[in-house]
Amino acid sequence: MASRPVSIIAALTVAGLVTGPVTAVILRAEAFSGFRPADWQALRFTLVQATLSAGLSVLFAIPVARALARRSFPGRGLLAALLGAPFILPVIVAVLGLLAVFGQSGLLNRLLAPLGLPDLQIYGLQGVLLAHVFFNLPLATRLILQGWLAIPAEHFRLAATLGMGRRAMWRSIEYPMLRRIVPGAFAVIFVICLSSFAVALTLGGGPRATTLELAIYQSMRFDFDLARAAALGLLQLGLALTAGLIALRMTQVPVASRGLDRRVPRWDRTNPGAVCTDVLWIGLAALFLLTPLAMVTLNGLAGITTLGASVWQAAGHSILVALGSTALCLLWALPLATRWGEWLGLAGIALSPLVLGIGLFLIVRPFANPFDLALYVTATVNAFVSLPFVLRILRPEAEAIRADYTRLRAALGLSGWAWLRWVFLPRLKRPLGFAAGLTAALSMGDLGVIALFADPDNATLPLKVYQLMGAYRMDQAAGGALLLLMLSLGLFWAFDRGGRVGSRT
Repeated sequence: MASRPVSIIAALTVAGLVTGPVTAVILRAEAFSGFRPADWQALRFTLVQATLSAGLSVLFAIPVARALARRSFPGRGLLAALLGAPFILPVIVAVLGLLAVFGQSGLLNRLLAPLGLPDLQIYGLQGVLLAHVFFNLPLATRLILQGWLAIPAEHFRLAATLGMGRRAMWRSIEYPMLRRIVPGAFAVIFVICLSSFAVALTLGGGPRATTLELAIYQSMRFDFDLARAAALGLLQLGLALTAGLIALRMTQVPVASRGLDRRVPRWDRTNPGAVCTDVLWIGLAALFLLTPLAMVTLNGLAGITTLGASVWQAAGHSILVALGSTALCLLWALPLATRWGEWLGLAGIALSPLVLGIGLFLIVRPFANPFDLALYVTATVNAFVSLPFVLRILRPEAEAIRADYTRLRAALGLSGWAWLRWVFLPRLKRPLGFAAGLTAALSMGDLGVIALFADPDNATLPLKVYQLMGAYRMDQAAGGALLLLMLSLGLFWAFDRGGRVGSRT
């Protein structure tokens, strides 16, 4: 798409955004005297919660994916779309929804009270696990469902011809597929949960439920111990890189042999026991995902009219940050939409946003007040974190356009700007709109770096909702969460819809 100098500039910028903050963290960490017992406790809790979160997400996803693979029913497409919603759902919104259902005064405890049963406690390890399963069950289901759908239909037809029972079919067809797919799904979710900050911040519940990310935040915000924060950041960096490499290796495995792409209904789908089991798992999954969102909507409708001027100001900050991070991410992604550019962008998954935030804080501090630049730093880090997803969306179409039109460009002598305006961007419009919507929604709902830098004058909407929760103003927090949900989904829809209007693909 772009000339080589532009691609080189973009690559150097992204590489500098990685090496600069990481180098600053390494240099600052050298002044650290040693890890405390609380730091090792944070490391243990991080590993335990990530392992359990990934394990539970995959465990529950297996029967849900199996049910979706062998059932066809009205609304199946809508449910499949719902499985992608938690990826762009602001974490603070999901947390409020889970509190409304499982919290001390939540829906479930109100139902248990007349039965004389003890209340459910959501804070601590159980709350972190609950939130992580809420976010990652859909991802695990989609990954495993793809494995089930990739099994050639001829395998199931042969199993029916041979009169194989359900257990024999499980051993010979389904279990081998799961043995290939599940480790990769577990590894991906494990990496995601390692750097989960907002969930631990809101539901952690004390020193025994503190992750490394939360310990970094506490070192910065409460103790202002930069050396300790840098050392913890370095530990988190090594942990994330190691886990990321393992996950990358585990996901590069073949799925199944090829068939004739014929859709053959599975003979075992009519078994009454299979029907009841599938309906139960699909119903439970839909209930688990939909009820918190419904509670946020119901509670927020009453609270949105009570929001003060500071909340609306924070909403304006979030919109500006989201638009800025979207523009910056696309400026990097367009020239980097190549194979080597996508490899460079993978750093956005491996590096913790808080590690980048600390590094930028250390770099900026000698020259300016970092708290005055909170919104700019947040937009930059959000753009970097979204970059690998945007490159995954843009690269296939971008490479196809180059392959199809490079000779025409040379024959017509199109300059860089003419190539962009008349050929490249019009044909990239649809994936570009989707990528922009995804980036804007992720940035809009982010509660990460801004928590390190923000003061009351430049808080974003997710941070404001968290502050309202901390002040026990739950009605206003619910109203702010509903506003955040509408803005996040609205930005995603607007960009995605804009990419579809007049698209040539």
